Amino acid sequence: MERDLTRGKPMSLILRFCLPLFAGNLFQQLYNLVDTIVVGQFVGKTALSAVGSVGSLSFMVIGTIIGLCSGFAIPVAQAFGAEDKPKMRRIMAHITYLAIALGIVITAATVLCTDLFLEVMNTPDDIYNDAHDYIIIIFAGIPATLLYNITAGVVRSVGDSKTPLYFLIISSLLNIGLDLLFVIRFNMGVSGVAIATVISQAVSGLLCLVVIKRKFKLLHFSKQDMDFDWQICKKLLVIGVPMALQFSITAAGTIMVQSCVNMLGSDVITAVTVGSKVVNLIGVPSETIGITMATYCGQNLGAGKIDRIRQGMRSAVLLGVIYSVMAYFISKYGGPYASLMFLNKGETEILSTVAEYFSICAWFYLALSLIFIFRNALQGMGYSLVAMSGGIFELVARAIVSYGFITKFGFIAACFSNPIAWIAADVLLLPAYFIVMNKLKKKQQLS
Repeated sequence: MERDLTRGKPMSLILRFCLPLFAGNLFQQLYNLVDTIVVGQFVGKTALSAVGSVGSLSFMVIGTIIGLCSGFAIPVAQAFGAEDKPKMRRIMAHITYLAIALGIVITAATVLCTDLFLEVMNTPDDIYNDAHDYIIIIFAGIPATLLYNITAGVVRSVGDSKTPLYFLIISSLLNIGLDLLFVIRFNMGVSGVAIATVISQAVSGLLCLVVIKRKFKLLHFSKQDMDFDWQICKKLLVIGVPMALQFSITAAGTIMVQSCVNMLGSDVITAVTVGSKVVNLIGVPSETIGITMATYCGQNLGAGKIDRIRQGMRSAVLLGVIYSVMAYFISKYGGPYASLMFLNKGETEILSTVAEYFSICAWFYLALSLIFIFRNALQGMGYSLVAMSGGIFELVARAIVSYGFITKFGFIAACFSNPIAWIAADVLLLPAYFIVMNKLKKKQQLS
């Protein structure tokens, strides 16, 4: 069911849109979490290190796809806000063209370059084979990832955050069942975990596609809508590519960090893997607020309601501040217990190291929340290049920490890599937002 975010109280609308989206993002995190838990508990610490060692590589490629799909959905949200249904259908046809082409290119390129990626990341010999087996299956399943993220993105762009959630719950439960079946019953190790993830993504994507066909007539395109128009493709790429690059740039920074962490041994790799998984989970509410603001700002920009965008942003920042305080206590005091999902109690040294990771990250969740809110707002308003620049600031910060500090100070420097990158991005994104809003306001007054 579509939801118009251009009418009603912003705080109420944001919360109602956020809640199912939050649940969806939480289940999305289950994909990787369950993989890590099953590997850590049933395959072993070495296999857990292998999966963790390619986590940033997976994030780079999958994040690029998510960025593209999110960018492609923004013109749909803007057309929906402007109540231009013919334009929506034309955009949907061209999204389909681009998805097919990019799916083929990205899948082929990543599969062929897998060995090169692992060598560049200094993957240790004792975990190399498992890391290779896991990541190459994830890369081969990129079409499934594309299918889900595009279908879910366009459904959310017209205000329905519930439908993608329902199917994500189904596929998450399927993923859990297949993980256990392939690893415990068939003894397939990390390969079984990767195959389960791909199958589950494909199922959720197909279910979203069926619902679009049956319920969302406004998204259906005809043969007339399929006449190729380079200007539509150009607009989609102008928004989608910078968003994809922003994910890629951020991921490139995490790869730098991971490549340095990989030189510190499998125990440190395991500690950083577990810490990162839990921190990502704690960050889901902040990420959800950000994704909501992309749709909210896109629809209201399409409707020409600039002041309403400001109101919504104030509400989003307030929610971000409140949650960041909660996240501090969750991370500092709950994080060590969450580590036991991945590790046995006997791994006392690694558990102690992970607890230190949580204690440091706990202080910086507000910086992370602000990144999600302001970056997505800029993207929703079509300023993807500006949002991407925040990723460049993150990249530079992580590069400095990786090659200037991790190689000298080890694990403690790795703990600060993300917080420093978050702060660096905020230094750009916050002023950029206010500059963009003033520009839009002046443009509105002149017209």
